[in-house]
Amino acid sequence: MDLFEAKRSVALFMKRCYDRGLTTSTGGNISIRVGGVMAITPSSLDKSSLKSDDIAVVDILSGENLTPDKMLSIESSMHRNIYLRRDDANAVVHSHPTFSCYLSSSPVEIDRSLIAESWYLLERYALVPYERMGSTLLADRVGDYSKDNDVLLLEHHGAVAIGETILSAFDRLECLEQAAKMTVLGKAFGSKGLSDEEKAAISAMRSGR
Repeated sequence: MDLFEAKRSVALFMKRCYDRGLTTSTGGNISIRVGGVMAITPSSLDKSSLKSDDIAVVDILSGENLTPDKMLSIESSMHRNIYLRRDDANAVVHSHPTFSCYLSSSPVEIDRSLIAESWYLLERYALVPYERMGSTLLADRVGDYSKDNDVLLLEHHGAVAIGETILSAFDRLECLEQAAKMTVLGKAFGSKGLSDEEKAAISAMRSGR
């Protein structure tokens, strides 16, 4: 994927996030790595109507804004820290889906074992303890947790999904919100998750064993 295509994809998937109710008009951010730079959504623009020309470009190693006419997202360092720690990461989606955010502030954990898809896609998952949004502490903490996890629930904040492609990252985020909704429904109506044997078989599929 070249830089132009990356910027187009960032704008397209940000609109998909908004259309699916996974974020608010100016909330959330998406990035795609292209070599040593990342294309990332800017700050303070309507996320439902972004165009490729609106997307910022940042040097991953230095953090330099290569598009100084565009205001960077306050979470740019969080995206950079993931790419600096994960050679296999090529896309990051961060948003504030309602049910996931609610459960990030609740003692109830998201149950990823209710259906096979969520166990398959969300097995590498962690809850990240709270740090203030846009802070260096949050960026560092997310970077550290990203080394072993593809999906992160940020306490009192939102969710982050990491992927080899922008589609795989978006799929994980959408699946997380689906699992959060099912968790809330399960608390109201009861539920039965996958057995340990069933989860082990799915995990074996994921690792190619």
